[in-house]
Amino acid sequence: MSELPDLILLLALLAIIGAWLKLTRGREQAIHEARQQCRQHGLQLLDESVGLRSLRLHRQRRQWLLERCYGFEVSIDGNDREPGRLWLVGRTLTGLSLPTIQSHVPGLMADHASPTDESNVVPLRPRVPRNSRLH
Repeated sequence: MSELPDLILLLALLAIIGAWLKLTRGREQAIHEARQQCRQHGLQLLDESVGLRSLRLHRQRRQWLLERCYGFEVSIDGNDREPGRLWLVGRTLTGLSLPTIQSHVPGLMADHASPTDESNVVPLRPRVPRNSRLH
């Protein structure tokens, strides 16, 4: 009689180990994707690491798949830390969020240096805190 509970415990342990190994492979894929995207967009991946932020079910072609969201930090100019995120379904990149650099558009730089300044600094778009958004 004690064989059945032992078998259930062993199967549960194997399922946990299998899930952990799958998430570890997914994390390695996320690090690879983050490096590639940072290189492509001229950003520096800080700490050379990503962290799992969330898991959710994602419907794709009439099929429910597990989508993983990974967070990481990047630097635009080497003196800052900005958040980035990427979403993966299996080994496929399904979403990417990186900080943006505001280019010179007349009227947008009123709070910063004037367009005639001989500066090579490109200002970042101001952040809007989540709690201050109007509904």
